[in-house]
Amino acid sequence: MNIPSAYIHIPFCQQICHYCDFTKFFYNERLADEYLVALEREIHTYIPEDKAKVNTIFVGGGTPTAVNHSQLDKLLKMIDDHFDIAGCEEYTFEANPGDLDVEKVRLLKAYGVNRISLGVQVFDDEMLEKIGRVHKVKDVYTNIDRLLQVGLSNISIDLMYALPGQTVRDFEKTIDEAMQFGLPHYSSYSLQIEPKTIFYQRYKKGTLVKPPEEDEAEMYELLQKKLADQGVNQYEISNFSKPGFESKHNLTYWNNEYYYGIGAGAHGYMPGKRTINIRPLPAYVKQAMENGQPILHEEPVGVKEQMEEEMFLGLRKTEGVSEARFERKYGRKLVDVFGEALPTLKQRNLIVEDNGLVRLTDRGRILGNEVFREFLLDD
Repeated sequence: MNIPSAYIHIPFCQQICHYCDFTKFFYNERLADEYLVALEREIHTYIPEDKAKVNTIFVGGGTPTAVNHSQLDKLLKMIDDHFDIAGCEEYTFEANPGDLDVEKVRLLKAYGVNRISLGVQVFDDEMLEKIGRVHKVKDVYTNIDRLLQVGLSNISIDLMYALPGQTVRDFEKTIDEAMQFGLPHYSSYSLQIEPKTIFYQRYKKGTLVKPPEEDEAEMYELLQKKLADQGVNQYEISNFSKPGFESKHNLTYWNNEYYYGIGAGAHGYMPGKRTINIRPLPAYVKQAMENGQPILHEEPVGVKEQMEEEMFLGLRKTEGVSEARFERKYGRKLVDVFGEALPTLKQRNLIVEDNGLVRLTDRGRILGNEVFREFLLDD
């Protein structure tokens, strides 16, 4: 069974951000020790003997670098014991600016990590404090410098827009400062108000107001233009890179390929099913220690669902969905499966077909959910 990618979730944070709804818990040394033991039990269930050969590994969170030095060493060794790192094209660790001291950076490099995703969000200390971040802008400079000094130059940074109180000019300053680093990859997301977050509670009380939709749209357009002007091309709705530096791991998701989902709350995609792991930390640890399978829910994925997801996910990419690749995977022409949706969406100027690719128009990106609904197949 060829599973090309692995996602590994480390749920610990030194601070819980006001907008975050990922599986996360305040860092506690004892709980982190217990979690790592349970995590290895789960990994061993998937990979009991020989090292797994994967193209990409992504260690996310939470904040994987929030753990202490010995725990980070243990985590890295665990991954090295179960995965063929030498044969892995892309091995990414998420980190928060301020978490990466010199020793941690050297550890990551020594164990073969070759890509870092930094959660920067904005270049504005006051705004960072408002959204619950603990780092300062100066920490971004310090951490990027440390990474470059050890040769970890494949760095991506995350930026956020449409934050409470943020103006178009504010976001433009963030983009301009981010671009000064000349990094190979940038991701940028608009604020989504998610349940069970601090921002959600404020939103319900009427004490949190997002910028107007037209400002949000202007921020996105500004982002697209400024990055394109610097040769950083948009290859997915929220992701931009210099040529050759697209996130290979994220392309696994958008190409609708299989991946291990390991850790509390992690999602996985295996032949015939999607899995969601238990989120609460004690329950995850207990189940993982009992049988190595801390799965909360399994969703069967048949061919119909696979073809639908091929469109939902693939249309997120700037290049769109390849008609030839679709036919190779499913043995059917895309036009035979979605013969009603394609002409309707083309007529509405939401998609275009070009050189064997179906992709969203600029209007289609704005109305993405309307487009995706058209690709739901009747049972």
